[in-house]
Amino acid sequence: MSESTADDTAHGIGDTAAGGTGDPSGSREDPADRTAKGAAGDAATQVFAGYRELLFSVVYNMLGSVADTEDVLQDTWLAWAGRGTAGPARVIENPRAYLVRIAVNTALSRQAAISRRRETYVGPWLPEPLVVRNDVDEAAERTEAVSMALLVVLETLTPLERAVFVLHEVFGYAHTEIAEILERSPAAVRQLAHRAREHVHARRPRYQADPKVQREATERFLQAALGGDLDALMDILAPDVTLWTDGGGKSKGTAALRPIQGADRVARTITRTTSQRLKGLDICYRTVNGDPSAVLFDKNAPFAVMVLDLDPDSFHVRGVYAVTNPDKLTHIEEDD
Repeated sequence: MSESTADDTAHGIGDTAAGGTGDPSGSREDPADRTAKGAAGDAATQVFAGYRELLFSVVYNMLGSVADTEDVLQDTWLAWAGRGTAGPARVIENPRAYLVRIAVNTALSRQAAISRRRETYVGPWLPEPLVVRNDVDEAAERTEAVSMALLVVLETLTPLERAVFVLHEVFGYAHTEIAEILERSPAAVRQLAHRAREHVHARRPRYQADPKVQREATERFLQAALGGDLDALMDILAPDVTLWTDGGGKSKGTAALRPIQGADRVARTITRTTSQRLKGLDICYRTVNGDPSAVLFDKNAPFAVMVLDLDPDSFHVRGVYAVTNPDKLTHIEEDD
């Protein structure tokens, strides 16, 4: 976690703690008690800040939304900071396990409401991209965030299957540890893990493209797309390529209402779109969910995030993920 993020996090949490643990009646408090409470609050803040990036990564991989993840982390902090409001603060021997358990179960409890909200979403829903600049250490902060392509597959799992998959396959938790977190039997967790793994691997074999190859493919793709070169696009795209465009109903003319499949249809859709809207945009290459990708800017404002998924055998593009919903791009800034 970067120094600035840790400082900002600690500052925000400290404010919450200060506002939530004071005496609402306004009665006088013994200075020694006040000092002890302040020291305990500072210690709680430091512990939470130390695990915040881990909690963010776990919950984000479960939900695919930065806003929902931040809400879950806020609830987790309130539970952590308030564990002593009804009496002496409980001594937690393993804060990491305690916090992960709260965060995971809070995320699961929110899943039904999140799913209902997405039922009314206009067009395909894609995970909110985690974008970092390629020339700063920030890229190492959230390396546990899985690829956009894998997150799309994880959307097809049940919430419990996804939680088990994320904890076991991404973060290396043992089935017995997950059983304690989810309050399920180890046998039930093993069954969930097996079902999730079979489902995911059937739709997405384990493969991580070389970053250099991924960057070169992205540059070739954008050159052909922005140049309206249909033949060049056909050479790059795999025959069974799929194009996902997430505009959320707020990006006019650049987002389809359903995924588009097949090289010919995808190539023609892309060239038609670029001729209408994408020419003249600035391109910055960034790391998005761990993959070298592209962010397109229109007059210094983020316009789209473009992520490619490559075939491991031919290095053709088998998936194109374009996020143009402005609500999912607000945290992105152009390079200086």
